[in-house]
Amino acid sequence: MIELKKIPKTDLVIELIKDPDRKSLFKIIAEVFYLFCIQGYFPRHYFSRYLFKKEITNIKDYLPGQLLQDKIRPSFNNKEVTEVLENKLFFDLFYSQFNISMPKILMYNHRKMFVIGKKSIEVNSVQDFITQLKEIFKQNPAYDSLIIKKTYNTSGGDQVYKLFLHQLTTDPELINKLYCEVIAEAFVFQETIKQHPDIDKLNPSCINTIRIDTFIDSHGKIDIISAFIRISINNLYVDNISSGGCMIGIDLKTGKLKKIGHSSIQTYGVKVLTKNPITETVFENFSIPFFPQAKELVLRTASFMPELRLIGWDVAIGESGPIIVEGNSDYGVAANDLASGGYGANPIFRKVLDEYYHSKKS
Repeated sequence: MIELKKIPKTDLVIELIKDPDRKSLFKIIAEVFYLFCIQGYFPRHYFSRYLFKKEITNIKDYLPGQLLQDKIRPSFNNKEVTEVLENKLFFDLFYSQFNISMPKILMYNHRKMFVIGKKSIEVNSVQDFITQLKEIFKQNPAYDSLIIKKTYNTSGGDQVYKLFLHQLTTDPELINKLYCEVIAEAFVFQETIKQHPDIDKLNPSCINTIRIDTFIDSHGKIDIISAFIRISINNLYVDNISSGGCMIGIDLKTGKLKKIGHSSIQTYGVKVLTKNPITETVFENFSIPFFPQAKELVLRTASFMPELRLIGWDVAIGESGPIIVEGNSDYGVAANDLASGGYGANPIFRKVLDEYYHSKKS
């Protein structure tokens, strides 16, 4: 896993005090107390959602993580079928029957048993492992790299690797490390998505995925709640916020980026971004290619699993259209709350809240 060093809490406090864009300390204390009184939770999200910034006036529209993650989200998804999303092999097998555009799985394994094409092979050494990897590249000459992911129980870029063909001969230390990790568990080996050149302008170092969350209401109607794109701002091959990435909200009507991007306050501090510091691409009004098609794709994908009603979909924008990378029943709803400017003001999430509180009363 790629994880940046976290900023010590004392340094964060100093940063916050010195931040010229923050509200007065008196107002911060008063708002924290106010949120605690009306929401019933200590508002840790006041800081992780940057509510201390002067421009944020609708603080009550932002919902605490304890409510979103621990209470609301689990109540809308049937645990008995969540593995269809959480297991990448099951995900591929299930959705491929509906011709959903997804990254192709080139090989997968469980410990020492590897499946490539229609063959099952036992891999007992690093050299055997290299042989199988070379076979993948031989069968797919258009690709010079592949993505290796743990089959299940992954989050935040954990156990996700990008392997280039030349590394099979130039980086034996990496191959040995990868071999030891792969044969200890289960992994899938996927083709590398060829990203749309416009998205490369935001960041070319990784596939920059769009998180779109959907809700299926009690009548079966499917709606998109919100969307944001994740990009690396550290030249990494993963875009996860926990790995130092940045998230920027997307206007659902226009498909254009909003003005402000956020990283994790624990790794990037209290600063917000208006452009990628590496590529210098400005976020505001940047148009996402194929965004209407991406919305259509997630709505169609969500329709095939009606027992999973509140889902975060990760979508890549390929050269010729959107691609579903994965679906998440256990997703970070708090990130969408931040990107959409507060779920309390989101008309679709209001439906989620209304049903949740109605069911509690019942």
